[in-house]
Amino acid sequence: MLDAVKRAARQEQFLEVVSAEEARRRFEACIDRAPLGSESLPLASALSRVLAADVVAPVDAPPFDRSNVDGFAVRAADTAGASDGAPKRLKLNAEVITCGAAPSVEVRSGTATAIATGGVIPRGADAVVMIEHTELIEDDVAPAIELRRAAASGQLVSFAGSDIARGETLLRRGTQLGSREIGMLAACGLSEIEVVRRPRVAVLSTGDELVEPGQPLKPAGVYDSNAAIIAAAIVEVGGEPVPFGAFPDEEVVLELAMRAALDSCDMVVLSGGTSKGTGDLSHRVVSRLGKPGILVHGVALKPGKPLCLAVIADKPLIVLPGFPTSAIFTFHAFVAPVIRARAGLPAEAGKTVTARVPVRIASELGREEFVLVSLVAGDDGLVAFPIGKGSGAVTAFSQADGFLAIDALAAALDADSNAEVTLIGEGARAPDLVIMGSHDIALDVVVGALAERGFAARAIAVGSLGGVAAARRGECDLAPVHLVDPATGIYNRHLLAPGLALVPGWRRMQGFVFRPGDVRFAGLSAAAALKAALADPAVLMVNRNAGAGTRILIDSLLAGVRPPGYANQPRSHNAVAAAIAQNRADWGVAIEPVARMYELSFLPIAPEEYDFLLLESRRDRLAVQAFLYVLRSEETRRRIRALGMEPSGE
Repeated sequence: MLDAVKRAARQEQFLEVVSAEEARRRFEACIDRAPLGSESLPLASALSRVLAADVVAPVDAPPFDRSNVDGFAVRAADTAGASDGAPKRLKLNAEVITCGAAPSVEVRSGTATAIATGGVIPRGADAVVMIEHTELIEDDVAPAIELRRAAASGQLVSFAGSDIARGETLLRRGTQLGSREIGMLAACGLSEIEVVRRPRVAVLSTGDELVEPGQPLKPAGVYDSNAAIIAAAIVEVGGEPVPFGAFPDEEVVLELAMRAALDSCDMVVLSGGTSKGTGDLSHRVVSRLGKPGILVHGVALKPGKPLCLAVIADKPLIVLPGFPTSAIFTFHAFVAPVIRARAGLPAEAGKTVTARVPVRIASELGREEFVLVSLVAGDDGLVAFPIGKGSGAVTAFSQADGFLAIDALAAALDADSNAEVTLIGEGARAPDLVIMGSHDIALDVVVGALAERGFAARAIAVGSLGGVAAARRGECDLAPVHLVDPATGIYNRHLLAPGLALVPGWRRMQGFVFRPGDVRFAGLSAAAALKAALADPAVLMVNRNAGAGTRILIDSLLAGVRPPGYANQPRSHNAVAAAIAQNRADWGVAIEPVARMYELSFLPIAPEEYDFLLLESRRDRLAVQAFLYVLRSEETRRRIRALGMEPSGE
């Protein structure tokens, strides 16, 4: 074990850390970005694919002269001078031309033939008159029509080839097929089409900690979300993912898998690869696979520093960082452009907007940093709030509207700076309601009830104090808070300021949380358990982050004491409960529903009020009114009670 510790301490994590621009230059110099060869697909399977060659129309569309309306096929010359005062009489031919039927009777001078929309124009006719402009004259010998409006030659006729002419180039090579293009091809009778073959991209994951979704989660294990994220992203950018699965951190096993992937696919994407503290496993395996080999191992990006770019023979091989946010950032920056090019798709230009960043964002000198943000509408334009989740967060991308970049030479982005935000996808729809402050599981009930009524709410967890600041700056509609006034012991009322109102939410019980069966605390009151914890230096606490309402309660209980574990300050009740359940800490303060969820023992300390600061100027908005309605509805209150909370007013 001592040798393993020494090896881990002196491992070389990266061959050479280079800038993103240099990494991209090296990679692109060694890869082929030309579209792949073609394949023939049935038209029904060709949606979103790219044409491999020009398509020349093999037939005319329409293939014959046809009527645009229900009416009568006539000779235009026979209608000259027709009017209400001087109608023209035309004898009806003994034929009705319907769709799909070839006409057999010629339209001679002084005659007309009944015709349906889409019917073939018969021989002799050169115009169509609408049935509304005629009157039937019934005659036992030969029925006729009286026409009260003259027709010009070609009137209400679509001529053969007027839409598509045989021999014309219908669609150009490189066109991405949408529903309209599919319709054009079908109109020409084409049942199959030549399209650019999608690049087959092998997707592998490595890590002893990985567990396949659907299997029980082992101790210290995490589900392999990267494989699913990357496979879906490959489809989104025009590739065909080929899942190979997750592999343990064993060189022989991983090398065999990577060689098999190279043999059967056009590209290989692997995520993860730090092995048992002995250095980067993946790059050692990649270095043995062939020439030219590794081009870049280490990029001055945050997130994304561990990126490894290689080419084996003529096939790109990319090792993405193991953390999900890092993996997806680097995928879109380095892998997606190659897949799009090989699939024949154009480069995707990111859409950007300018937004004000209201808080200071610290950054690491020497690495360009990308920060995921949520966008909300402020009084003077868009406001970008950083999403406070690290590169290991799976949900960060789904909750973000875009990202901003901080230059490698900057130590921070100052508060109230304007920044260019690159939108993710098309950018999220502007929410109907913005809620910023402390998060609570019962808040999800209210937001869900709003969604059922057709309102989209954006909930951004910035803590109670962050919510107060956002409300006072006018950057949200509502701010959920649970802060006690130390002077009075009353919750939240001291936070009121001009233009803000307090909307009662619900009460939740805070308490002393510990593992069931811990004899140091079992059978005691919360006060006695706290006293016992502080008296034993071997007992480890887990704290809460500064600015949280729970942290204020904790500090008041501790009265200046800083027990072991005080510096461990996670940002949620769930993290506190997980630390205790996993034996990384012995006690903490959390709300009762979360303690119950993690099967922990709970000793009540005090109820707290979880309320909402409301901007009075926003009260009359439909979404705010809907929020106030569902908050008070009996169904919502029932769901809140089921979570172990007590709706205010009860």
